[in-house]
Amino acid sequence: MSQKYKATGIILKGSSIKENDRLVTVLTPEHGLIRAVAPGAKKHKSRLRGRTELFVVNELLLIKGRSLDKIIQADTLYTYPGLSRDLGKLATAQYLAELSIALAIDEQPQVELYELFNEHLRRIEAFAIGDSVYPYLAQAVFHLTAIAGLTPQVFDCCVTQKVIPPNLASTTWRVGFSFAGGGIIDLNASQDKQPDLDEEENYNIRLPRIEQRLNGMELALLQQLGNHNLPSAELFTAQEKSHFDLEVAWIRIEKVLREYIQYHIGKTIRSANLVDNLYVEF
Repeated sequence: MSQKYKATGIILKGSSIKENDRLVTVLTPEHGLIRAVAPGAKKHKSRLRGRTELFVVNELLLIKGRSLDKIIQADTLYTYPGLSRDLGKLATAQYLAELSIALAIDEQPQVELYELFNEHLRRIEAFAIGDSVYPYLAQAVFHLTAIAGLTPQVFDCCVTQKVIPPNLASTTWRVGFSFAGGGIIDLNASQDKQPDLDEEENYNIRLPRIEQRLNGMELALLQQLGNHNLPSAELFTAQEKSHFDLEVAWIRIEKVLREYIQYHIGKTIRSANLVDNLYVEF
């Protein structure tokens, strides 16, 4: 006898299969990622047609299959109409969906990932037209990365383990960022002698490869991303804001986090290019 089960889930991905069926990837708090067939969902009068579109939250009744499960009932609980009305917001949501699919685990509870993904969709849907998407996107990527245990080290140097405070007094000051090293690196770390090492060991200290260099404002913003709320421009004095471009700083931070997480998951987030094309080329 086929095994039926229920799940609450949000549609992260969909594609056609056969003539009238739809294959969907669903993120659920109870069962992690589910890949299921929605039979007849492409038919005009199908009850599953609108309910299997992207970013619809449903209460699902499914039948367990050998390779793919089958959706036999879907009752919609919530939708995000603001995403479909704005191509930029939709592309940003697809970016986060791609990332969540890469980070989620099949057949294991993913309560925190599910709740956090929905929270950031609400933030993206609500932000005002004309606002920059990159602060929202950068914080969402940082939060999702933290759930997967891949949080980059943003306060202490990965080599010396010493705190690196952002230098906002100089526009030329930089701190390194290493994907393999797992976060920020003091660019002078190889020149600092470690007290617990002898001369030869100190001489042989090698820095991990540094892919990016961040200025003081970029580091200051990056260090605030773990908080619940977005960092405010009020963190900086008028003089500091005159020395740095806040919008450029947010774009740079998102790009660094994007490249960092792509390095660790071994996949390219394809929707990211669409976001860039819609908002800014940098």
